[in-house]
Amino acid sequence: MTKAVRLDKLLANMGYGSRREIQILARSGRIVFDGSELRKADDRIALDVDLPARMEIDGEPLDPLPGMCLMLHKPEGVTCSHKEAGPLVYSLLPERWRRRDPALSTVGRLDKETSGLLLLTDDGTLLHRIISPKNHVAKRYVATLARPLRGDEAKVFASGTLMLEGEDKPLAPAMLDVVSETEARLTITEGRYHQVRRMFAALGNHVEALHRDRIGGLDLPEDLGPGEWRVMGAADIDRVFGTQAPGEDA
Repeated sequence: MTKAVRLDKLLANMGYGSRREIQILARSGRIVFDGSELRKADDRIALDVDLPARMEIDGEPLDPLPGMCLMLHKPEGVTCSHKEAGPLVYSLLPERWRRRDPALSTVGRLDKETSGLLLLTDDGTLLHRIISPKNHVAKRYVATLARPLRGDEAKVFASGTLMLEGEDKPLAPAMLDVVSETEARLTITEGRYHQVRRMFAALGNHVEALHRDRIGGLDLPEDLGPGEWRVMGAADIDRVFGTQAPGEDA
């Protein structure tokens, strides 16, 4: 059975305003459902998957229902954590989305100076499924290096024996593809602090620029520019879980 909730509760949780403000929206005829104005904020609405296509607020389609997932092209200089200085990735989204309940959260993080594919969701189960180490969801990064590759990086990264400074557990195997003498693609399945930068540092190199272009089997779309975002469909989410981890047998 499809769950039904009060209109004012639904829209307040989606960030459209307080329940009092939703009542005003309704009485003003600014909420339209299946072509008819909804003027009673205490009406119960079925949370059908097609609701955003059937309801409008001030002439605009209803935002995605709770359970949404976004892909965002994070630009450099934008942070994922409230603890870091600088603008947050959430500032790139509609302002009301910061008031949603359940709240939108980033699926893992990219540091301030790293660009590329970032996922956000209000679905806690999906978030933990993606970041859980047991699911081996791979992430691919393009690293631009200060010095030429020395030649043995792929072997060392794939060995599963590389230790990072200050840690007592070796890294899981990772896959390196050389693009040029100072550029490489690195695919990892872990998410340790500044991992990619520290991996190259452990071999005497320095990452000058870092960009994530893939999570699992989901590539950053070429037509999604820095700062732009897109709501993900079920097929996009399936792609996240659609590739095997580095070093796993077929």
